[in-house]
Amino acid sequence: MVLTFPFVAMKVDSFENIVTWRWDNVLYMGVGCFFISWLWRYLLQRKEFSKSDTTGKKNLIQQTWKDRLFSDPKVFCPVLIAAFCIASVFPFIFSPYQTTIMTTALIYVVLGLGLNIVVGLAGLLDLGYVAFYAVGAYSYALFNYYYGFGFWAILPVGAVLAGLCGVILGVPVLRLRGDYLAIVTLGFGEIIRLVLENWDDVTFGPQGIPNIPKPNFFGLEMDFQTVTLYMYFVVFAMTIFTIVVVRRLNNSRIGRAWIALREDEIACQAMGIDTTKTKLTAFGLGACWAGMMGVFFAAKNSFVNPHSFTFIQSAMILCIVVLGGMGSIIGAILAALILILLPEYLRAFSEYRMLIFGGIMIIMMVFRPEGLISNVRRKYELHEGEKH
Repeated sequence: MVLTFPFVAMKVDSFENIVTWRWDNVLYMGVGCFFISWLWRYLLQRKEFSKSDTTGKKNLIQQTWKDRLFSDPKVFCPVLIAAFCIASVFPFIFSPYQTTIMTTALIYVVLGLGLNIVVGLAGLLDLGYVAFYAVGAYSYALFNYYYGFGFWAILPVGAVLAGLCGVILGVPVLRLRGDYLAIVTLGFGEIIRLVLENWDDVTFGPQGIPNIPKPNFFGLEMDFQTVTLYMYFVVFAMTIFTIVVVRRLNNSRIGRAWIALREDEIACQAMGIDTTKTKLTAFGLGACWAGMMGVFFAAKNSFVNPHSFTFIQSAMILCIVVLGGMGSIIGAILAALILILLPEYLRAFSEYRMLIFGGIMIIMMVFRPEGLISNVRRKYELHEGEKH
C-alpha cells in the first residue's frame, strides 16, 4: 500500500492544478494484496504437502490418466480423430480473420515442435532459434526476387539451408553448456539479424523485400478467401507431418540419445554415444523446421524484413516449449495455441496483456514447473516368472 500510494491514491490534474485523493483505491489495494498473499501461501503449502505425501496415490492417478490418454489407443485415437475433424472444418465455420489467426498459431506449433528437439529432448538451450526462421524466410524472398523460384521449389531449399546453419552453429558450441551455450546462440541470432539489416545490396536492409508471391495450386488463380483457406490447409498438413516425424524421432535411437544427453552428458559419453553427432543432429533437425516455417511466413505475409526476427520471437518459441513441457509434443501444441490465440482474443485487455502473460508464466514456474503436460518417461519393469 505504501509503495503504490502515489499511483493508486493520487490523481493529478495538471491543467486545473487539482489533486484528487482516492482513498478507496488504497483500501482495495490492501485487501486485494492480503487475499492474494493468503492464496499464494495456501497454494505453496498444498504443493509442499503433496510432495511430502508418501502414499503416492495422487501421482499414481495422474500417471494412470496420462498413460491412458497418450498410450491407450481406445482413448488416444478418438481424441486425435476429434481434434483432426475440428481442425479440418475450422476455416469453413469461422471467418477468414479467424482462419488467419489459426494459421499463425499452427506456424508457432511447428516452431515449438522444432525447438522442442533442441531444448526439450537434447537439453541444449537455444536462444537464437529465430535465426533459422529468418534464414528460411529470406531464402524464399531472395530466390524468388533474383531467380523467380516459387514456393514449393524453395520449401525444401529453405529447410536445408536452415539445417546447414544449425550445424554451423553447433560446431563451435560443442563444448559449451548451460548459460554459456545460451549466450552464444543468442549472439548467433543477433548476428544473422544484423547481417540481414546491413547487407543492403542483397537483402535491401531495413526496408525488406515486398511482393513475395503466395503458394499456388498448379498455377491456378485464387481470390483472397481461397488463398487464405489454401494456406491454412498447407500449414495444417505441415503440422501433421511435423508431429508424425517428431514422434518417430522421439521413439527412435537418436531420440533416446538426445534424452540421454539431456539427462547426463558424461554418462551419455560413458555409454558409448557420440555426443558430437548427437548435438549436431539436434541442431540441424531442429533448424530444418524453422527454415520451412520461415518460407511459409514469407509467403503468408508477402513481405519480410529483419525486424520480424528479433529476440522476442525466440523467447516466445522458448516459452512454448517450457510452458508445454520439455519434450512433450502435446504440451508444445497446447502451449502454442494458448500463447498465440489468447492475446488475440484478449485485445480488450491490451494494456494488461503482458502483465497477464507474465503472471501466468510465474504461476506455471512455481506450481507446475514440468509444464502443462509433462513428457511420459519410459519405464522398463522386470517381473519374475510365476513358480508352479
